[in-house]
Amino acid sequence: MASKLKNGTSNACNIQILHKSCEVNETLRNISPRWKMQILHSIKQGTNQFSLLKLAFPSISDQILAKRLSELMVDELVDKTTIQDTVPQQITYTTTKKGEELLKIINDLHQWEISWQIL
Repeated sequence: MASKLKNGTSNACNIQILHKSCEVNETLRNISPRWKMQILHSIKQGTNQFSLLKLAFPSISDQILAKRLSELMVDELVDKTTIQDTVPQQITYTTTKKGEELLKIINDLHQWEISWQIL
């Protein structure tokens, strides 16, 4: 889920034109917000709590991290679990099957980039 754009702006118009010309653009727009794939990858690697993600990405703001986690949940790429009987209450994030499949595609894209030396 990408950020909402105001109707009538040049960005909104450009996105509509790009979508009409190639539907892949919408897919790329949904996965491309800064930090989104990095957070998903980190969760898969075991960095699965808000505080641990903050340590992994110290320059990300709390607001953006929370927003990206929310987007990943809405996109059904990450599940959120509250651990009962913990004080303070602990929340962990895990990748879903859908999220793991996306990470495989992202890794394949990365391998393609390496093999063609596209930097």
